[in-house]
Amino acid sequence: MPSVVLQRPEGVASIASVTAPRRRTRVFALAEARWAAAALVLFLIALPLQLTGAPAWLWGPLYALTYITGGWEPGWEGLQAIKDKALDVDLLMVVAAIGAAAIGQVMDGALLIVIFATSGALEAVAIARTQDAVRGLLDLSPATATRLTGDGREETVDTADLAVGDTIVIRPGERVGADGRVLTGASEVDQATITGEPLPVPKETGDEVFAGTLNGTGALRVKVERDASDSVIAQIVAMVEEASETKAPTQLFIEKVEQRYSLGMVAATLAVFAIPLGFGADLTSSLLRAMTFMIVASPCAVVLATMPPLLSAIANAGRHGVLVKSAVVMERLGQVDAVALDKTGTLTEGTPRVTDIRPLTGSDLDEDALLALAAAAEHPSEHPLARAIVDAARERGLDIPEMWDFNSAPGIGVTATINGAAIAVGAPARLLGDGTDAHSARTTAFAKELESGGRTAVLVARDGIPVGILGIADRLRPDAATTVTALKALTGTNPILVTGDNPRAAACLAAEVGIIADDVHAGLLPHDKVEAVRRLEARGRKVLVIGDGVNDAPALAAAHTGIAMGRAGSDLALETADAVIVRDELATVPRVVALSRAARRLVVQNLVIAGMFITGLVIWDLVATLPLPLGVLGHEGSTVIVGLNGLRLLRDAAWKRTRAEGVQ
Repeated sequence: MPSVVLQRPEGVASIASVTAPRRRTRVFALAEARWAAAALVLFLIALPLQLTGAPAWLWGPLYALTYITGGWEPGWEGLQAIKDKALDVDLLMVVAAIGAAAIGQVMDGALLIVIFATSGALEAVAIARTQDAVRGLLDLSPATATRLTGDGREETVDTADLAVGDTIVIRPGERVGADGRVLTGASEVDQATITGEPLPVPKETGDEVFAGTLNGTGALRVKVERDASDSVIAQIVAMVEEASETKAPTQLFIEKVEQRYSLGMVAATLAVFAIPLGFGADLTSSLLRAMTFMIVASPCAVVLATMPPLLSAIANAGRHGVLVKSAVVMERLGQVDAVALDKTGTLTEGTPRVTDIRPLTGSDLDEDALLALAAAAEHPSEHPLARAIVDAARERGLDIPEMWDFNSAPGIGVTATINGAAIAVGAPARLLGDGTDAHSARTTAFAKELESGGRTAVLVARDGIPVGILGIADRLRPDAATTVTALKALTGTNPILVTGDNPRAAACLAAEVGIIADDVHAGLLPHDKVEAVRRLEARGRKVLVIGDGVNDAPALAAAHTGIAMGRAGSDLALETADAVIVRDELATVPRVVALSRAARRLVVQNLVIAGMFITGLVIWDLVATLPLPLGVLGHEGSTVIVGLNGLRLLRDAAWKRTRAEGVQ
């Protein structure tokens, strides 16, 4: 049988530097398919010649060629395995066919070879289709890019030769050659392959672009910020390759069993041959029964029971934005029975937004005027809260007045002169002083009201007098609450919140998404999150941790399984996690857990199917007389059945069915 491990295409040194359009592997591009087809054609020519009474010299060589074309590859691989002191099932099949020919059952042996080769070809095609599905996750970066030289000339270079700091030109309709930042120009870029966004994204000076995304109608000059090997798309491909190179523990166990089973099967075959012969049975019937026994008792279907479902689940999850790093991880995802979630960047979007605009009593400002005044003062600042205020003003289309004398004090806020007035924007506790007067007391009360709701309060003062308060909070992901509900339904336990944020903000968010107060753990340092995970594991739980930042990496590593949010996730979190949510769609987490459980169920189904076929065929052969062709058909049929059964998870219908397990 062909190996069920996805391989990098021949001649591809670095997938990140090669153009690989999405296409299905042609069947006859596979060596297994070509050899199987040749064996089948030769057999179909020889069979009618034999049945119509043609001389043996006419059909005999055709059968011999059938044996060679269909059996040389598995036979050679079996001999190579013997060098490593391993007994390969493929070699046993070839020996059985040769044994059948040796006792005059040339046609039966040739049929065994043809069916076995065809089965192997079908498996190879199925694995290639799985590999195509994994590759279909990505539109890889172009092979070449246009680079500007120091004197302003343009030159065409391989994208693999681009270096950090190079400037490249992306014309309309071209694909971006490297991760970088726009220096000049404006366009819209389709980056669905990276972020999953359904519409093209406007890009202008200062915006980030990704290798492999498709430029629209404008021209861009981009400064390269990452080497080809470090680009987002290269990291994604590397994770997909990693997924194809590992095996689940069940598969490793089966391979160990296969070695012992194969040795036992050889001993049993010799007994099936020798014992009847010792009691007077004729040589031909004893040898034929032994060859049939060896064929039907071979554990090909058992060996194939595990990997196709897991690899199919990996490919399907990848198509929907979840990159699972290995078959081991895909198997383990279905075992989780407790979940720990980070807050910022996981349950929330990780970007502060202005949620409240409150002019104070006695102020002559309305909401728009207050926001414009704060945005003018904060405009030069790079603080995340300042960016949130400026962005809110822009979203409302407000005219931001000019400012002078900008000054920033860390931990306090900013000051500036606007329209002749001294404007201060910052923390209420720092700007209000002791807050003993009635006006300050009312302002403090407003600030505490916002903070009790999980928002950050920002005070705006004009000439030392408070004129308004802004509330800023991280926006909850739209699918956060439904994800928490679905994870609870899947695991049977309440998810817990582990965050470094303050208890007040954590409690407010937990209430919004349905996490109970006793399961909220706030103000945690990285090692505290690890301890929270270990406490759950000490109670026998298999914990799934979902996070995005550097501070989540230790917990991701300590957990039974870790999942990182891909878009906002830190490099350390992405490397540490077992799986990555590329599109930041939190709702895919319970769905991939459900998909893993479906894969595990298919593995069990396959083992039961394989066991039933082997048991039934062996009993038939020992108790009665099992014709060799029927034994071949039964054995190879069971192998094909379990293979195709596992590949059912490649279909989109398998992903849609995950809703049935409580995923809304």
